[in-house]
Amino acid sequence: MEKLRLDKYLWSIRLFKTRTLAVAACDSGKVKFNGLQAKAARNVSMGDEYEVKTEHKRWRIKVTGLIEKRVAAAEAVKYYLDITPEEEQLRLQYQAASFHTGKHRRLRP
Repeated sequence: MEKLRLDKYLWSIRLFKTRTLAVAACDSGKVKFNGLQAKAARNVSMGDEYEVKTEHKRWRIKVTGLIEKRVAAAEAVKYYLDITPEEEQLRLQYQAASFHTGKHRRLRP
């Protein structure tokens, strides 16, 4: 595979549910390459590092393989390395621990 669009890659490795969401993230500046906004049509290369802000997490990934088709999550993780800084990982763990009470609150109309 010679060329692979960034939006297709991000969708294939399952960071976004649809390519449309991946394009929207690129267009809104939520995907960065070398600190600059990355366009959806950018060609992905082995070794590239991207900062990606999704709904739940700020990722930092390194491309370890090119994949054109969406596969199961267990297979998708073989095509990138999660190099997200430890402080971001800790922030996510803290959020999950502090906001989950196990109780459901009923809303009144």
